[in-house]
Amino acid sequence: MARRKAVGFLLDELGLSERRSCRIVGLSRSVQQYRPGARNDGDVLERMRTLASENRRYGSLRPHAMLRREGPVTNRKRTWRLRCAEGLQVRTTKRRKLPRRDRTAPRVPERPMQRWSPDVMSDQLADHRRFRVLDVIDDHSRVCPGQIIDLSVSGARAARYLDEPGRRFGLPGEIVLDNGPEGTSRAIFEWSERSGARLRFTEPGKPVQNAFAERFNGKLRDACLNPHWFRSLRHAREEITAWRHHHNTERPHSAPGHLSPKEFLATNAAPSPEPVVRSAPTLAATNQPENPSYARP
Repeated sequence: MARRKAVGFLLDELGLSERRSCRIVGLSRSVQQYRPGARNDGDVLERMRTLASENRRYGSLRPHAMLRREGPVTNRKRTWRLRCAEGLQVRTTKRRKLPRRDRTAPRVPERPMQRWSPDVMSDQLADHRRFRVLDVIDDHSRVCPGQIIDLSVSGARAARYLDEPGRRFGLPGEIVLDNGPEGTSRAIFEWSERSGARLRFTEPGKPVQNAFAERFNGKLRDACLNPHWFRSLRHAREEITAWRHHHNTERPHSAPGHLSPKEFLATNAAPSPEPVVRSAPTLAATNQPENPSYARP
């Protein structure tokens, strides 16, 4: 840019030719004569507005991954420039700064359906009735095999429901739970004995030990629960189920290379292992985890 300005000064003020001015400055004439062509971003902007209206809590990377998958753009800097020009950035509130502390990243399973992280969250209907959502998350693929959406979720119902995704995807080797009444109920321990899935409990007040479920819950609340005003329990089930379908089939995730969980499972499908006959462990053995950080108090 500075050299082009210098060439312009020599041309306008001293009256030199363009060839001589470029030779003095050391600039190629093709660079001096280059004029960027007009680019029509109307179609890209229209698609970006549609994505922003459908997914109001998406940043810039996930819309870029979706646009790149569809073909309009390939450069993420162009996506960022257009989003800023249209004012489509996500509005965030400043968080209170906390003192620096050492953190340990949670372990990621090596294969799909190796570890599940069920968790329960709650919200409110328009008539002020509270309802609960039980999510089941696969920590490796980030897929959500299923949910329970009802006014109350007991431990017995959660134990019965875990058999349903187990029949479709296979039972996991272990399950990470918090210390809520659903996870510490006798029905869950009996289900663990029957299925052979090992139970691991997080320490009280440390949700980071169940980071995969907490991240899913945050996205569900930010993108579905907060923007909607649920008129009835049926309406809540329809909206949350639609969002879960979008999360599993369309939403790009950064960890699996900006693929949706279903795409990640399809591209990383491994041959199913031979069936292993697992003897049902005793109740005392089920409650004794290998990692002390996941020990139940």
